[in-house]
Formats: sequence, C-alpha cells, structure tokens
Amino acid sequence: MSGMALRVSGLCVAYGAIQAVKSIDLEVRAGELVALIGANGAGKTSSLKAIAGLLAWTGHIELFGEPLHAVPPHRLLTRGLALVPEGRGLFARMTVAENLQMGAFTRRDAQVAEDLESMYQRFPRLKERSRQLAGTLSGGEQQMLAMARALMSRPRLLLLDEPSMGLSPILVERIFSVIREVSGRGISILLVEQNARLALEIAHRGYVMDSGRITLSGPASSLLTDARVREAYLGESVQNE
Repeated sequence: MSGMALRVSGLCVAYGAIQAVKSIDLEVRAGELVALIGANGAGKTSSLKAIAGLLAWTGHIELFGEPLHAVPPHRLLTRGLALVPEGRGLFARMTVAENLQMGAFTRRDAQVAEDLESMYQRFPRLKERSRQLAGTLSGGEQQMLAMARALMSRPRLLLLDEPSMGLSPILVERIFSVIREVSGRGISILLVEQNARLALEIAHRGYVMDSGRITLSGPASSLLTDARVREAYLGESVQNE
C-alpha cells in the first residue's frame, strides 16, 4: 500500500447544540480496508456522512491529497468517493437496472455497459430482477443493489455504512465476501459495521469510536485481541484471564 486515500483531522459534526463527532483523526491508505466500530450513537454514521459531503462539518478532510472544503457530494463522486449509506438509499420507484445506471451517471467512458454486466455476474439475483422496482426487493437484494450501484461509479474510496444490518447470516456472508473481493482489487474502503468481529476479521486496521471520539486504533488483528474491545464489542468476558 502506498499513498493516502483519506486523511481526516480534527473532524467535528454537530446537530445544533449536540456534538456528535468531537475532533476525530483517522486515515485510510490507498488500497487499505479500515473498520470503524463502536456502539450505536458513537458518531460513526455522522463521520461517514460528513466525509461524503452530506453533513456540515469543521476540521480538515483530504481525499487523495485534495482538501474537501465546500465540495458538493456529486463532485466527490467524480473524485472517486462513493457511499453505501445505512438504509441503502435506493431509488425505490426505479428498476434495478435504472438504479445501477444512476450509479454511473457521472461517467463518460465507454465501459458502463461492461461494468453493468460485471455487476450482474457478481450479483446474479440482480440480473434476474433487473426490471423489478428497487422498492419491492428483499432487504438482502437491496443491499446488493446499493453496493453494486456504488461500484458502478468505479470508486477509488468506498464508504460502507452498516452493510450487514438486518440481513440473514447467509446474506451477511455473501456481502462480506464481496467486500473482501472489492478490497482485493485495490479499492480503499472505510467500513462502519455494528458486527465488530466481522469487520475486524477482514480489515487491515481499525478505529474504535465512543461518544464522538476515537478511543482506540491499531492493526485489526491487535484490536481483535484487545481486552477492552473483546469485552465491550465482541461480547466476551475477560475477567478471569
């Protein structure tokens, strides 16, 4: 891995008088998969939304060395950033195929049709339902579509917010298999995930967020064995060790 995909320093996000994100620092190197874990309300989703230009923020954010102050979300897409939001954010009254085409709306190259077929190969269920309205898909199918739509933009940095939420174990395994495959192709990933064990098992590095602050960081393998992480986020008792 070389270079920096994302550098965040002193990031703050507030909802009125409530400070949701309190001056956090984090980095994602080029080609790296980084997990951001923590309890509900820790500030993880707010951090992703700020990076993606969907929330007002203060501090400093760089995407591939370029500062992001006042850059609107659609411009971030052309710079190589794509977000798969919590709740998927699909166009419910558009078909599967139309949602995928919307993922490529900023592209002007000749490979869009080729990438569309690649998504259908990666997610055969989407091909079967290409003419079906996105709002009528199952939760797992919607998550597949949300990921495929983001990948249609050919991102260099992919932000994933709770991709396993509400899915059966079999579908979670399928989604995480795709995340590993995407990471293996060299796409940088910042993964927010409630299932801390799953996230840390596939990540290179991780950050732990609590009450709007980063409280721990390091190699994912180290965080998996850290007593504080094991007790607070992995459901393991370590009192007698």
